[in-house]
Amino acid sequence: MSAVLEVLNLTVRFRQDGRVVDAVRGVSFNVGKGETVALVGESGSGKSVTALSMVSLLPEGTDVQGSVRYLGTEMVGASEAVLRKVRGNDISFIFQEPMTSLNPLHTIEKQLGESLALHQGLTRTAARARIVDLLQRVGIAEAETRLSAYPHQLSGGQRQRVMIAMALANEPELLVADEPTTALDVTIQAQILELLAELKRREGLSLLFITHDLGIVQRISDRVCVMQGGEIVEQGPVAEIFANPQHPYTQKLLAAEAKGLPSPVPANAPEVLCTEHLRVWFPITVGLLRRTVGYVKAVNDATLSVRAGETLGIVGESGSGKTTLALAILRLIASEGSVVFIGRDLRDPGRGLLREVRRDMQVVFQDPFGSLSPRMTAEEIIAEGLRIHGLKSACDRRAMVAEIMVEVDLDPAWMTRYPHEFSGGQRQRIAIARAMVLRPKLVVLDEPTSALDMTVQVQIVDLLRSLQRKWGMAYIFISHDLRVVKALSHKVMVMKSGDVVESGTSEAVFSNPQSSYTRALMAAAFRNGVI
Repeated sequence: MSAVLEVLNLTVRFRQDGRVVDAVRGVSFNVGKGETVALVGESGSGKSVTALSMVSLLPEGTDVQGSVRYLGTEMVGASEAVLRKVRGNDISFIFQEPMTSLNPLHTIEKQLGESLALHQGLTRTAARARIVDLLQRVGIAEAETRLSAYPHQLSGGQRQRVMIAMALANEPELLVADEPTTALDVTIQAQILELLAELKRREGLSLLFITHDLGIVQRISDRVCVMQGGEIVEQGPVAEIFANPQHPYTQKLLAAEAKGLPSPVPANAPEVLCTEHLRVWFPITVGLLRRTVGYVKAVNDATLSVRAGETLGIVGESGSGKTTLALAILRLIASEGSVVFIGRDLRDPGRGLLREVRRDMQVVFQDPFGSLSPRMTAEEIIAEGLRIHGLKSACDRRAMVAEIMVEVDLDPAWMTRYPHEFSGGQRQRIAIARAMVLRPKLVVLDEPTSALDMTVQVQIVDLLRSLQRKWGMAYIFISHDLRVVKALSHKVMVMKSGDVVESGTSEAVFSNPQSSYTRALMAAAFRNGVI
């Protein structure tokens, strides 16, 4: 098999705060014609730096040594003219988060047209026809009607399809997909993977796939390179590596799976939360007088209950109403129907009661970096709830922060550090500590593991189970990762387009799903190697 890409002894060094950091050290691998090679490893292992260095997309001043040959042409030290011809034309990239990769101020037509104008010089009419064709090829229905749409008007899956269309616009030889499915629901993830596989067969593409999800690697890749600390510690055919991994780190990655079940709920556990016929409808208004012409039915008739020490898992695709339901329960948005929390009806609570109740209901969000103030130390972040609710003296608060940091496996000596000084998993532990320090009765966990590596996911699941056993808290766990839901949840609720389509014990829903939508979710998860 002829090599499209040959990487030999690649080394990448950054200068940070007067120090030299070796981000990539002596990396060598090939990508053959029509082949899919996966780079796998945890965050910080050097996967993305390796990919970006291939066409000199790293910050100015980065020291890149070694050799990267694309169809025999050396890319390391190549002129700007050579690099401009290759970037986006012969080698194209698909990035993890399409919302940040697409310009929010430009239409889809304009963004796709820029690449065509730069590399092919097409007229506007020819470019428009080519764009419609590209959107149709990546599976966007009614493509012509989408040309004037802005990124925020598309779903996550549609935005990722637009990114793939942009990458294919100039018929590249090599497609570099950097975590292209991490932020997507399991069904959309399956669709994107099928699309990439189909495009690879149809277009004869070579694919370099960067991910930390080994289920995806096993499904789509021919060969895999395992990276740790900037080095490739093992590489070979996928079947061989999965069947007989040689390096301890590869063995650790393959074993990293959220397993087991949550501890049983005591028979006499009191009910912490129950809702009946909870509904959140957002009005659609038109005209100068904002006349209501309809409603977006974000949550439609949700009835649920959670006991102390119990976890309710809520699953469904993006837009199904999972987070909206959680916000209504937390009384952060208006809703209709009853919400009873520890025996108190929260439909119309006074300001004082709501403030008191919020001490006992906390939330942990998906993005640990976005939910932590960059201007506050770890101590200030964790102690914020204690301070707001007037609990303890400053000295006592510091002691409580130290205690909870130990519980979530953080060193209390790190209190004075800021969020950017922690890894993703450590930041999520800070967010969990901030919620748990108040010893709440209910914790809403909104996709708390989806942005984390597999090994870190396992650690966070174990931590959450341990804290629940110790303090008897009720969890509402929102996720599209069915493996994690299965490991954490006693009960499962499945949502689609605002409706609860199925609910029951975790065992019943996973072993014998009744709804066709639930079966489709399960099928997509099994197909991706998720559960």
